[in-house]
Amino acid sequence: MSLQARVIETFPTARIPSQCGGLPVEVSLIAQLGHGSGNHLYAAALSRQQAHNDFIDALDEPSAKLAGTDFDKGDPTSLYSFAVGAKGHPFHRHAGHRVFTAISGSGGAQLRFSSASPAQLAQDPASFLRALRYVNIPPDCMFTVRFGGDTWHQFSPLTAHSTHPTFFALSCHTNELGGDLADPLRRQVLANEATIPALTELLPSNVLALLQTAEHRHIPTIALALDAAPDSLQSRLCRYARSSIGVLRGGWARWRRASGFLSESGGQHTVIQLPQLPEDSLLRSQLDGRFHHQDMFSLSLSEERFVGASARDLLGALLDGFIHNPPHGVSRMMALRNALVRPLGLRTSPLGCPVSSLLSGQQHNLFHGRYPVLDQSIDQQDHYAQVILGADDKHLRFRSCVAVRIVDRQRVEFTLATRVQCKNGFGHVYMALIERVHRRYVSPAMLRMAVEHAFT
Repeated sequence: MSLQARVIETFPTARIPSQCGGLPVEVSLIAQLGHGSGNHLYAAALSRQQAHNDFIDALDEPSAKLAGTDFDKGDPTSLYSFAVGAKGHPFHRHAGHRVFTAISGSGGAQLRFSSASPAQLAQDPASFLRALRYVNIPPDCMFTVRFGGDTWHQFSPLTAHSTHPTFFALSCHTNELGGDLADPLRRQVLANEATIPALTELLPSNVLALLQTAEHRHIPTIALALDAAPDSLQSRLCRYARSSIGVLRGGWARWRRASGFLSESGGQHTVIQLPQLPEDSLLRSQLDGRFHHQDMFSLSLSEERFVGASARDLLGALLDGFIHNPPHGVSRMMALRNALVRPLGLRTSPLGCPVSSLLSGQQHNLFHGRYPVLDQSIDQQDHYAQVILGADDKHLRFRSCVAVRIVDRQRVEFTLATRVQCKNGFGHVYMALIERVHRRYVSPAMLRMAVEHAFT
């Protein structure tokens, strides 16, 4: 272990006092992630950031405003994401206070700070170097940084000529109006149109020229580390391993398209399971009353556009939703199921089984002139429309009832009910294996996605 290294029981933290009486710089190391995680996270998050509506790429610090200010409600804060690549970015400062959390790349990061004030720089540019301090961050680490306004800072890879990105960060501007802002910039902030580049002031050219002649090895440096002391053999081996794996994981993340998902539950899109079929359900007459599985799910919507609506038309839109908006998870499960049962000669379909017969080629009984069904019914008021779907296979027979009931002037209930009759032992085993996921995921997800496609 290095003689200068001290064992820290909590988060290793560097605290650099300000040379001009301002707030100190505080850097805390929180956790070290898996080998290569920093490069992987950087590449994936950068791809998502580039697709953001408020993405901007300037000053070698691509960023996106994730949440803006709301001064009318007394909220002066804003939230940004930003990235620093393998070349680092220039020395700069902001008028306001900054707090951010970041993940370092798989080569580590070096954070550089100088608290020299504008008055000190005007009197003696060398005061910038006298106040300059470095903090070294290991590879693949989560860390936090907090510093006051007007603190000069620069972030770069830990080693020169590195091919690894520096870090990806989430930055909280605790007061977007903080510090001494020029009137045009203040108006931009008040209009919630500020960006990180707009809030940035670069280092004066005379100080920059002086900095370029400085010897980095003579700058006071604090090295933070987890699990192994800085500059120990274990630390160097770990850094080499992380660097090597980071190249692979970063390349994989760049090659693989980054994507995200958004799912909403609760409110008007909640699917509930009903304890039994209604008395007027067509499904009651199916499979001769002999069945081994039965379920029914319901989703209700209440909207003004349903006033005077036709149950027949609403049901047609719902059936179209089943075809054109199947849940991705159900589609993947059906693809796996098709691959497994195809050698057994069982029927296959890309749609979830309860509505899979919508893709059949039969033409003798069509609902709405286009959807193949086994039976259909519409009441005289056109307030309750239902169809029977289904098929017979080697191991079981299934029937599904899709229905739309106009409950009152604005509220409509959409239901999906299923009955299954097992024909042999394999059918019973098959149902035992899939029944839980069918009840908990397949049918509720299919109904919700179809309704969302048709009516939201």
